Amino acid sequence: MSKRNTQQRRHAIVAMLGEKGKVSVDELSSLFETSEVTIRKDLAELEKNGILLRRYGGAVPIPHEMVSENAVKVSDQKLAIAKMAASRIRDHNRIVVDSGSTTAALIPLLNQKRGLVVMTNSLNVAQAIKELENEPTLLMTGGTWDPHSEAFQGQVAEQALRAYDFDQLFIGADGIDVNRGTTTFNEIVGLSRVMSEVSREVVVLIESDKIGRKIPNLELPWDVITTVITDTNIDTITKQAIEKTGTEVICAPN
Repeated sequence: MSKRNTQQRRHAIVAMLGEKGKVSVDELSSLFETSEVTIRKDLAELEKNGILLRRYGGAVPIPHEMVSENAVKVSDQKLAIAKMAASRIRDHNRIVVDSGSTTAALIPLLNQKRGLVVMTNSLNVAQAIKELENEPTLLMTGGTWDPHSEAFQGQVAEQALRAYDFDQLFIGADGIDVNRGTTTFNEIVGLSRVMSEVSREVVVLIESDKIGRKIPNLELPWDVITTVITDTNIDTITKQAIEKTGTEVICAPN
C-alpha cells in the first residue's frame, strides 16, 4: 500500500482495528511503508482521543464501558484560541509553552511547523510534543513538582529557563484583572514571571468567561504582556480597557 497522509493513515488504522480486533506496530509499519516511530505516534494520538488502547507492540479497541469516561473534547473557544496562537508561530521559532488545558490545545496544531524548539514545565505538554511527526526539539524545565498546577516549578526550573532566550511565551491564566493583569489561584508565580522575562513576546491564551474574575494572586502584570488571545464573546468595553494598557487583544472566531 502506498504512503498516505497522517489523517488518512489514522482513519485506516481505526478501520483495521474494527475489522481485526487488534493491530501490531510491525504490520502497520509494513503496510503503510512508514517507520515504527510514526506508527507509535499514530497510536498514541488515537489513544489520547479515546479511540483505542495501546498494548505492547500494538493496540486494541477501547472497551465500550470506558468510552464515556475517556472522551474529552476541547471546547470550540479553546480550539479557536489555539488556532489563532498557532498562526503566530513561525518555522524555527523558540517558544515556551506553560501548563494548562488551553496551552495544551496548541500543541497538535504545530505539526506543520519546522525546526521548532519548545520548552515546557508540563508533562502533558511534553508528551503531546513527543507525538508530533515534525519532532520539535523538546526542552524540559525540571524542578519541583507542583500538584496544584500539575507542572514543575521552583528555582531549578527558573535556572533552566534563564539559560535560554525565546521568541514567544504561550501561557494561560485562571483569570484576568483588567486593572492589574493575569491572575491565578496558585500562590507560586515565580516561574511564570521568569518565562516572561526570557521571552520577547508574551501571549496569554484565555477564554472570555475568565476575564474579570476576582482572583487575589497577580501572575503577570500588563507591562510584560504583549498579546491576549481570547474568543469573540469578550465585551467591547473590557476589550478596550485591556488595549489601553498597551496590550494587543485578538478575538479568535469559532
